[in-house]
Amino acid sequence: MTRRDLTLLSAGLIAATAKAQKAALPSKAYRFEDLVVKGNGRAVFDGLTHSGFHVDLHETELAPGMAPHAPHRHEHEEIVMVREGTLEVTIEGKVTSVGPGSVIYAASNDLHGWKNVGATQAYYFVIALGRVA
Repeated sequence: MTRRDLTLLSAGLIAATAKAQKAALPSKAYRFEDLVVKGNGRAVFDGLTHSGFHVDLHETELAPGMAPHAPHRHEHEEIVMVREGTLEVTIEGKVTSVGPGSVIYAASNDLHGWKNVGATQAYYFVIALGRVA
């Protein structure tokens, strides 16, 4: 490896480190009334922790009889916390009905999905862990 190669490599590492540091989520209190409504929910935050681990938190509002999307798989894990309503959750073929205060965990690459089976709007928070930012 030449000096020039080392210089370019060093510059690249410094730039990548600076980018990760700039993208780190700050400590902050998020007031519900200040959250930006985006589509069918509210974005809370989406970014990297101090160690570069990606975390995304948002709330979704789901009408009766609706599903946010078809059952699917992905590499990142998800935690869903139900605030209001009733969801029918399917994880790897197992169906469970959950209501307010319930928590759902979908592990990496498990087939999962949910649907609002209640008569009112469902509200739930989704925490996506480890997605590539």
